[in-house]
Amino acid sequence: MTLSLKKDHKLLDLFLKSESVKTDLPAFSDLKAESRLVLEKAGFPVAKSEEYKYTNISKKIADTIENPNAPSPISGLEKVETQQELIQSIDGYRIIFNNGIPDFNLSDAADGLFDVDYFTDLDPSEVKEIGKIEKSEKDPFSALNSLSFTQGIKINIPEGSVIKKPLLLINYVKADENGSCIHPRVFIKAGKNSQATIIELSIYLNEETVFVNSVSEWDVAQNAHIRHYKLQDGHKHTLEVHNTRANVHRDANLTSVVMSLEAGMIRNNLSLNLNASNCEGNMYGLYLLNGKTHVDNHTNVDHTQPHCQSNELYKGILTDHSRGVFNGKIFVRQIAQKTNAFQQNNNILLSEDATVNTKPQLEIWADDVKCSHGCTTGQLDEEALFYLRARGIGKESARALLLYAFAGEVLDKISVAPFKKYCEKLVHERLGGSY
Repeated sequence: MTLSLKKDHKLLDLFLKSESVKTDLPAFSDLKAESRLVLEKAGFPVAKSEEYKYTNISKKIADTIENPNAPSPISGLEKVETQQELIQSIDGYRIIFNNGIPDFNLSDAADGLFDVDYFTDLDPSEVKEIGKIEKSEKDPFSALNSLSFTQGIKINIPEGSVIKKPLLLINYVKADENGSCIHPRVFIKAGKNSQATIIELSIYLNEETVFVNSVSEWDVAQNAHIRHYKLQDGHKHTLEVHNTRANVHRDANLTSVVMSLEAGMIRNNLSLNLNASNCEGNMYGLYLLNGKTHVDNHTNVDHTQPHCQSNELYKGILTDHSRGVFNGKIFVRQIAQKTNAFQQNNNILLSEDATVNTKPQLEIWADDVKCSHGCTTGQLDEEALFYLRARGIGKESARALLLYAFAGEVLDKISVAPFKKYCEKLVHERLGGSY
């Protein structure tokens, strides 16, 4: 848990003494009471907190958010949806969130391939699952989500179910004039031998200041194969914290791709627990930042059993006054012999004012493993640029080609063709515009 060296009482007062704290969910009263105690004891991270020392998002929230409550539901979303190019291009099952609150009236039927239930409709045994993977004490913002959510969904993919079309988790956000706070919550349970792809994104309908604080918990059962793609493309007034944690079981595979483009500040906490032999976790990220956008990716892979594999590659292209942070941790427990774990973070800086703080880490207690980690930060390869220009390619086009080749290694991990094409379009626009 991230402990504050000095409590930010302004932020604690904002959230703990506001109407945003809901007590009308009796099934989750224990979770909410525990989360309140965590926040009261630890507070929110401050500048000297080790895990947040490059990303003082607490101050950003305290300085810009006056209203800790959720905005009013958005009306007329049916018409808004028809105007979204990406949504119309992908043949998938839409699960709609209206300002962080799931709305089944706008969502698609599951065709019997999976089940989606509101948290308030879960039976007591299912209620107990919520908060067991992503525990409140792991991160103060996770505790805040547990305290503040008013509704959530559980997606259950039954044993043996193979879902060929992707599930689209779409959060439409329209903040109030004095700012708003949104706390989406999702629990995903993938049964034995199941297969699915889940695409997650937020669509912002105005540019008012908003704090989006999400938690998603994943339970990936034996021999399940799950792909999770997340697109982050907001505006300069969005503040985001995303806590994603997964338990991956025997012979299972979970692949994550996170693409970050635009925001005021984003903090992604992604953790994979490899809990049984022969499972695999893959984590890929791409951040293309300009202006004053700040993106912080913290990843954690815990190898707890032998014969498991993890692959991690995060790449960044930064210009203007943007800032990127990468902190990746790989733990290999003493019992986890025959582990293969690879981690790499590569960055290109296109301006003198862009900044990257990168810290790949390995902690190994086993002796029969193959593990590596590393990072690079630099500028474009001038020799490669000269080579392209010598063959008649203009300077800007040559630079864009090299940058796209650099980014393409991550984009190639996306298997849903329409979504990949849309992401490629965004990258081309970014590389051919501000860059």
